[in-house]
Amino acid sequence: MSISHKVLVVGNGGREHALAWSLLQSDQVTKVVCAPGNGGTARLSGCENRAISVDDFQSLEMIVQEEEIDFVIIGPELPLALGITDILQKKGIKVFGPTQIAAQIESSKAWAKELFKSAAIPTAASETFSEIEGAKAYLKEKGAPIVIKADGLAAGKGVIIAMSPTEADQAVETLFSEGYQKLVIEEYLEGQEVSVLAVTDGLDFRLLLPAQDHKRIGEGNTGLNTGGMGAYCPAPILTPALEEQVKETILAPTIRELRKRGIDYCGVLYAGLMISPEGVAKILEFNCRFGDPETQVILPLLKTPLDEIILACINQRLGEFPPLEWHQGHAVCVIAASGGYPCSYNKGNLITGVKTEQVSDALIFHSGTTYQGDNLLTNGGRVLGVTGIGSDLNTARSKAYATLESISFEGIYYRRDIGNY
Repeated sequence: MSISHKVLVVGNGGREHALAWSLLQSDQVTKVVCAPGNGGTARLSGCENRAISVDDFQSLEMIVQEEEIDFVIIGPELPLALGITDILQKKGIKVFGPTQIAAQIESSKAWAKELFKSAAIPTAASETFSEIEGAKAYLKEKGAPIVIKADGLAAGKGVIIAMSPTEADQAVETLFSEGYQKLVIEEYLEGQEVSVLAVTDGLDFRLLLPAQDHKRIGEGNTGLNTGGMGAYCPAPILTPALEEQVKETILAPTIRELRKRGIDYCGVLYAGLMISPEGVAKILEFNCRFGDPETQVILPLLKTPLDEIILACINQRLGEFPPLEWHQGHAVCVIAASGGYPCSYNKGNLITGVKTEQVSDALIFHSGTTYQGDNLLTNGGRVLGVTGIGSDLNTARSKAYATLESISFEGIYYRRDIGNY
């Protein structure tokens, strides 16, 4: 007899829409509640939105009781960094997402760097600074290019790659002036980035398909960093040999080091890696949750029911779980953003051309959207993520861009080179 599940997904982005959609592909999931959700989850069959902030832990706990939720998936990093898992677990609630101390792997670059050093995990050489004079002296010594990272959550925008000493000095001044208490300054690594997400129960881990994210706002990877303007999957840069290297030199040592510190990590370990021209993987940073927009290309290719994987992690039985199964093919997600993003932009613009029903080879995941009556309106910087699926990368790209051509709102902007490399 199959067991039915009700799931609470915390968050309101494209990642959470993709999580809700993926969960509802399983016969065992009878209902998904999204808090607060968005316009896409509002009209998703089997899903219900609850207008609750991701940091209103008391109200989230009440939803679990009222709806008889079986387990909770935490989407964004903020509630994890604030300790939502600890609070819910103390009430006996099953949560997929690391505890507050474990979430420091993303919420504190300095803490993560110290962990990498302790576990001898390959990463860029770095130093941490809490005052501007020491940081500038270090920059003068090291020169440019160099990378300056804010020690704290910055919605994907707290990393500045400075190509000149002047840019580096300016980056340090800017980040300290924005209120960050610490900065991590590290060497600039040459190569190609890849996102490798693993699910873990704290003992074992399983890799999801590798993806590549496009962070910059402009085509050809130019302009300001964003939360992500698109992604594709699987990324061929992660060869089978490199995958083994990543498992042995980065993921396994990280989990061992966490356990050594008494930390039981249940959730996603999302490794942002740099692959050197010589084929060596180094960790740039870890995130403590599903990526956005990586989730929108990984989950459509997942054949194993997502709820079963997550419960295996929560119940610390991942080691007994069969190998993950995947659909053949490729996925490309292109983000449609509001004009002006990642700086100032307008909200409340009417969106047309978005179908409520999902089509199997062209999925539309909402991020910054909301309904006013029957009108779908923009409600954020990244508005929609259109995922094309095809037997090869070019077919998947074509599906995504063909779907985008029928979608319109004032100021719509999207890159036209996602998946080009």
